[in-house]
Amino acid sequence: MEARRPITVVVSRFEDLVSRGLRTLIGEDSNIEIVGFDVPHGQLARSFAVQDPDVGILNFGSLRTPIEVRDLHAAHPDTRIVVLANRPTPAECNQMLAFGATACLSKETQARDILNAIHLASRGLHVLPKTPREFGAIEPTGPEVLTPREADVLELLQHGRSNAEIALALGVGVETVRTHARNIYRKLGVKTRRELATLAGGSPAAR
Repeated sequence: MEARRPITVVVSRFEDLVSRGLRTLIGEDSNIEIVGFDVPHGQLARSFAVQDPDVGILNFGSLRTPIEVRDLHAAHPDTRIVVLANRPTPAECNQMLAFGATACLSKETQARDILNAIHLASRGLHVLPKTPREFGAIEPTGPEVLTPREADVLELLQHGRSNAEIALALGVGVETVRTHARNIYRKLGVKTRRELATLAGGSPAAR
């Protein structure tokens, strides 16, 4: 019987201990081949284009905005995205999945579960976020999941576009943009565009 091709993986840059653990873990699985490792966040798109991996493993803490996951997925739909975060809430995981990630896991996830996620992701199967009970916590009161259209509006808001400019760019009415903006502010827990800009442009938390 013909040997199955190994799953190719590109791993983004993580903090040192996590990075070493991932290299050791993945290296022990003969069915997975690392084709890119410790890739800086800003070079992931290029690495995906050059290596065309089956799976890309992203560091949630390096994301400036969830929209980056959506953009990577749109540009490289055949590469399945697994996001690793430091104790992500179900809302954060749902947001990653809504924007194209195939899996969202805690960096503290057991080794076998991370390997299983890589194998499942390579086959296009989603790894759903754990329930609050499985997280050992009560239902979080964190941000709700943005819709794809709200994500479009958020991206333009972060670039300093006015409501009228956003309406023109998206082909919708100004009042529709205002409604989307209000929903975005509520879901992200901000009140002004200045707060939104700070949220988008600040240094990402170590997650």
